[in-house]
Amino acid sequence: MVSRNKYGAVKITVDGIRFDSRKEARRYTELKLLLRAGQITDLRLQVRFELLPAQYAHTDATYTRGARKGQPKRGRCIEQAVVYVADFVYTENGRTVVEDTKGLRTKDYIIKRKLFRYRYGAEYDFREI
Repeated sequence: MVSRNKYGAVKITVDGIRFDSRKEARRYTELKLLLRAGQITDLRLQVRFELLPAQYAHTDATYTRGARKGQPKRGRCIEQAVVYVADFVYTENGRTVVEDTKGLRTKDYIIKRKLFRYRYGAEYDFREI
């Protein structure tokens, strides 16, 4: 049985790596060829970028023993961190490229893309394929 996501994309496996779509798998094979040809370096897949840190409740408690003695304890998590997971990250001409293979641009993706560009814009070259 063919595995599809809610947008109809077919999951596919290449080199033992499972991709969310044929488009993403095809881009991976293209990037592998560029890597072998020496046009890009340091190819990484599914790299996580923190856009907003987790939010924790305030507490007055401190550690009473061990290496962290006297340091404040973290309260319970009230909001999880917001992360963006890039499909591919690689270096091209000395510049780090963050690449996302998109079929359908969801509202969540658009917001995360804007947050990524706000937080990391000058550091990385962001590309949509």
